[in-house]
Parts: sequence; structure tokens; C-alpha cells
Amino acid sequence: METFDLENYIAVNESVYDYEPGSPERARLIEAIKDARTKVLDIPMIIGGKAFKTDTKKKISPPHDHQHVLGYFYEGSSDHVNKAIKSAMKAKESWAIKSPEERALIFLKAADLISGPYRAKLNAATMLGQSKNVYQAEIDSACEMIDFLRFNVTFMQDIYKVQPFSPEGVKNHIEYRPLEGFVFALTPFNFTAIAGNLPAAPALMGNTVVWKPAHTQIYSANVLMEIFREAGLPDGVINMIFVDGPVAGEVIFSHPDFGGIHFTGSTGVFQTIWKTIGQNIGKYKSYPRIVGETGGKDFVIAHPSCNVKALATALVRGAFEYQGQKCSAASRAYIPAEMWPKVKELMAKDLAEIKTGPVEDFTNLINAVIDEKAFDKITSYITKAKKSDEAEIVFGGTFDKSKGYYIHPTVILAKNPKYVTMCEEIFGPVLTIYLYEGSKYEEILETANTTSPYALTGAVFAEDKNAINLAKKVLYNAAGNFYINDKPTGAVVNQQPFGGARASGTNDKAGSMLNLVRWVSPRVIKENFNPPMDYRYPFMDKD
Repeated sequence: METFDLENYIAVNESVYDYEPGSPERARLIEAIKDARTKVLDIPMIIGGKAFKTDTKKKISPPHDHQHVLGYFYEGSSDHVNKAIKSAMKAKESWAIKSPEERALIFLKAADLISGPYRAKLNAATMLGQSKNVYQAEIDSACEMIDFLRFNVTFMQDIYKVQPFSPEGVKNHIEYRPLEGFVFALTPFNFTAIAGNLPAAPALMGNTVVWKPAHTQIYSANVLMEIFREAGLPDGVINMIFVDGPVAGEVIFSHPDFGGIHFTGSTGVFQTIWKTIGQNIGKYKSYPRIVGETGGKDFVIAHPSCNVKALATALVRGAFEYQGQKCSAASRAYIPAEMWPKVKELMAKDLAEIKTGPVEDFTNLINAVIDEKAFDKITSYITKAKKSDEAEIVFGGTFDKSKGYYIHPTVILAKNPKYVTMCEEIFGPVLTIYLYEGSKYEEILETANTTSPYALTGAVFAEDKNAINLAKKVLYNAAGNFYINDKPTGAVVNQQPFGGARASGTNDKAGSMLNLVRWVSPRVIKENFNPPMDYRYPFMDKD
């Protein structure tokens, strides 16, 4: 084994490339995109290191060019779920007893592969398969994925260092065992880094994993699996299956060896999973770990003292980057009525300049939403707003799916703070604004606190420190990630560990030690060097 000093390893955040014209990274990426578009990939499931294909072959196309074919994947059945579980359980014993250094080296090599030879390939796959522009792909599939892999090693080290006190004559020790059973990683389409971290984090701690990526993320998930395998991950530690969610769930959540779930997705799906686990609780060897990050209806609240330009920029970036398909995206905003004309003017200028189109054209900030189902859902809200007496379309409101699933950045002005687009998660490039009287700032804080069941991210813009402190107090439980004078998106590993509570999840903070500690089951070992030789205690002696 390569020599590695885990105890003294220190991770640092990966630098973000700018992809300026003429830069070598831009040239490599353009070449990778061209190469990917000339190929039609055949993507099998990977179970126990072996490729599995079926008779059910499904097309993968760029959301911004849905007639083009990038490749095909093979959809599996319950039989493949069972095979993946058996493979995970078979690999578990040998993987769990590997030293932390051995496991760390594999994932650190994966990080190095992404940072180096695989960077352009993984970014290109994310851009084409999930319709992300170059910058959004870079901060996600390259930098955040690398950060997860590297910082997780540091977090693992921090966990192992936590040991109990040992008095004289006794040695106390905590052994951080992997969970008994296998972990199920159910991952979303919108972040390649999340899709990679959800199976990788439990695996680093000695667990073996059944990984089901979203169908709309399989194109880049395939590259991640290629990287893990090249990095030396043993067969069966992470098993990648392409199975319909209910089919996978029926097998996994009834299996006695189900040890935990690492989930990012919709609130409805997560609540259904939790109910199913509860109903089946008597079937399991251990109480499963349930870790999930779900939806958000993320707010931006402007105080009359705020910097208007900073606010307008945060609204445009926070609401519309990656087409608003972030659980952290700015989705509702509360702005003083007297400030609105200037905010509107600044946003109008920005939105008039922003281009919408395919990712291959680097001048486009906005690309396509993920698929037709998402397109239809998002545009239904826009169509209803156009007809409503309680809403007005201020910007955008146009859309077209003839070539790609394009929705132009849309801003709705709501007359009612409880209007539907102020309350429900849309997951698209739609921002709803409610205007309030600046003198009623405290009231609007309470409105924001009680409007949505979610509590993921939120932002307050103010120069008045008392206004900031009041917001922190009133919105104490309203957001797991709370931003002051910044947009509510863009959390960085080890800087802003990510997660929310209420209907937004279990708040186990991906990008921190708090998440990794969920994937171990501690055993306390006491060794007594001077054991008693007599059952009697001093209190038993006669007076």
C-alpha cells in the first residue's frame, strides 16, 4: 500500500477554473464536448464490477437538444436490485476491515483523477446530460465533487480522533464501525457532486452501497463510476443500478440487511420512504439511518437599508442560475415597495442582457430545464399566473420545447403573500416577489417564516445591524443555511455545510463531519488492567 499519513492530512478547496477564451482548460473542455457529441454511448449497470444489460433500453439526450442522442442506458428490474444487495453484502467484510488509510487513498485518487485527466470529460458529461453551463458544471461536477472526496477524508480523521477519557488502570476506546448491512444511495439529477458524494461518503466509512442515480443524471453518473473504478475501488463496494424508484424501494426497504439511506430528492418521495421504513421496522437487523435533503422554498428578504444593486444581483443569480433547478434557489422575495422601482430597473437591465440557449455556446447563462415533465410543471405555474388576478408577470413568461426545454427567466409580482408561487416549490427559473411596506419589516419576517413548510436556505439583505439581528431571531428555524447580504445558493464544502430542517430534510450537513458520523455505528471498548478480585464493596463492612 502507498504510504499515507491520514492523521496529518489537510484538505483544501479546489480552485475554480474561469474558462476564459484562449485558456487551455477551455480548449480541453470544448474538445471533450465535441467528442461526446460524436459518440453514442452504451451504458450498463455496474453490479459487483460486472456490466449488466437488459432488453429495456432508454435514450439519453441533452435537455437543450432533445433530438440528439448521447447514448442509451439499460433499465433493470427487481432482480438487479437483489443482485446489487448481494454484491454489496459480499464485498462488505473485506472492505470494512481495510484500514482507513487504504479507503482514503482510493477516494483521494478519485479526486486527483477529477482534478486532472477526467475534469473535462466529467464537466462535458454534466453540461450535455444535465444542461449546465460551463461555470455551473465546473463548480459542481469538478470542484464540489473533489472537495467532497478530499474533505471527507479530513472529516473521517476528525471522527476517529474523538475518544473517551481513560482513568488510571483502564483503557477506553471507541471503534467506529460501518453500519450493519448495506446503504442505499438515492441521488438527484441536479448536482453531479451530490450524486457522487451520496454513495462515496458512506463507502469511505467502510460501508458498501447500492446506488440508484436519477435517470436524467445517468450520463455523468457513468463517468463517476468509471473514475471510482480507475481509482481502485473494489468490486461491489458501490453498485450502480438503473431501476424505477418504486421497484427498487419494494426490494430494498423490505430487506433485513437494509442499514440506511442517503437521499437527495423531493419531499414527497422522502416522506413516503420514511413511512415505508417505519412500517417495515420489525424486518431490519438494526434501526436504519435515514439521512435526507429534500425541497426548499427559499426566501430573500430585503430591509429598507439594503444595498439595492447587491440585492438585484443576488435575485438574478440566486433565482436563475442553472435554471432555478437548485433546492437552494431563490424562489420568493419580499421587497419594500418604495425600493421596487430601482430593483426592477436593475433586474430589467440584467435580464435583457442574459442569453438563453445550448450549453455549447458559452455566452448563454441560461440553458434548458431537465426534461419535458419538468418543463410542463414549471410552465403550468406561469400560465396560471398570467390568468390570475393575484399575480402579474413582470419579466419573462415565455417558453418553448420544440428544440430544447427552454423557459426564459420569469419574475412574478404577487399581490397576495400567500399566492401559490410564493408557497409551492417550482424547481425552475421562476421568482415570485411580494412588495411590503418598509415600516412593516418585522411583520414580513414572520410572514416569510410561516409561509412555507420548508427550511432549507434563505437570505436577508440589510445594512442595519439591528435589522439583521432581528431577522436572525425571527427566522431562527426558517433556514438551515442562512445568508446575510448574499444569495441563498452556492454553499461550499467545509465552508457552508449544507442542509435544512422542517420539510427540507434531516439537516445532516453534507460537507461536514456531521454527515459522515451518520455512517458509523460506534462500539465502546473498555479494557480493565486491574479487575476486582472480590465481589464485596466497602459499604458492606460492619460498623
